[in-house]
Amino acid sequence: MEIAYKGTRYAGFQKQKNALTVQQVIEDALSVLLKQPVPIMGSSRTDTGVHARKNVVHFDAADSLPEHLHYQLNAVLPHDIAVHTIYKVREKAHARFSALSRKYEYVIYFQKNPFLKDFGYYFPYPLDMDALQACANLIPAYKDFRSFSKKRTQVKTFICHIQEARWEKQEDRLIFHIRANRFLRGMVRGLVATQLKVGRGKITIDDFRHIIESQDHRLASFAVPPDGLYLCEVQYGEDIFPT
Repeated sequence: MEIAYKGTRYAGFQKQKNALTVQQVIEDALSVLLKQPVPIMGSSRTDTGVHARKNVVHFDAADSLPEHLHYQLNAVLPHDIAVHTIYKVREKAHARFSALSRKYEYVIYFQKNPFLKDFGYYFPYPLDMDALQACANLIPAYKDFRSFSKKRTQVKTFICHIQEARWEKQEDRLIFHIRANRFLRGMVRGLVATQLKVGRGKITIDDFRHIIESQDHRLASFAVPPDGLYLCEVQYGEDIFPT
């Protein structure tokens, strides 16, 4: 099931005690409509306040689904969560582990705009675009991103294969694009915040390279808000679909 959500009022995607999460809201809606508990698994555990233009979840159903489940879900879900499509996959397909890649974008805007509040990072400072792009060009050459992982994490490896990293200028905003097979907790925001320090001349491109190679998260900056971060795409192989 492909979903989109505005993450502003949620404590992230993953279900947790005493907090409103995207997973909990969707599970509650599915359970009411299908008249049984329906746990879901997401492709990506977006953090508090992070948005998704496209996240993917899977759930198991013993019976065939109601014909109008897509419509019914959107009718009962709150305004800030939407279901795009629902489709069958092979029994062993897994939203998280079958994913080949994920793409995130981080949106920055330079002029105060009430219509972009909650949907980007207001950053009214000049930036050196050449320096930012030079940093982005360095990123795919590395595999270990321990420096850009929050310290409270349970991952067994910090290896990520970056397939795309670039900055794009669009009229009144700036967008950082990054695609990889996997991401660490806080990784995209860490990369963005540290690159912005280069763009403002606070540190050099060589400093950015050193931060990556140091594998020390204390040297990186994570000081950008979640508002500008979007999960945009999750890719799967054709092998997850029934023939």
